[in-house]
Amino acid sequence: MKNLTNAIFEKISGSLLNTDIGGRLYKGQAPAGAVYPYAVFLLISDVPDLTFSENYEDVLIQFSLFSSLPSSLEVENMFTHVKALYDECDLTITGETLVWMKRQNATLMLEEYTTPNGTRGWHYAVDYSVYVKV
Repeated sequence: MKNLTNAIFEKISGSLLNTDIGGRLYKGQAPAGAVYPYAVFLLISDVPDLTFSENYEDVLIQFSLFSSLPSSLEVENMFTHVKALYDECDLTITGETLVWMKRQNATLMLEEYTTPNGTRGWHYAVDYSVYVKV
């Protein structure tokens, strides 16, 4: 799924989401002490879907958006920009063909984690189903 990961990072370049997070999109997890706001991109699952003549990958990915502000406004704006960028998007994946990228779930959470403003921050988890012909 390296090519899909590259496509995700290429798509965000120059976008409003990239501006929101100051270019801080991390794969897997953010480094210790990462500056807020930021986003993390995770591969949740990857299931092959094979037919007699074609091969597909059914991939579930998640964007986790993090903010340290007391209000949820910042992370909600980030969510708006994730939707604008990735909902039913065109995604150029080297050597593969995107069939669809559909948002499956989104959850806004107030979480207990250490932030520069205290010990609580906002987290928006946004899941996408990505179906790719390989």
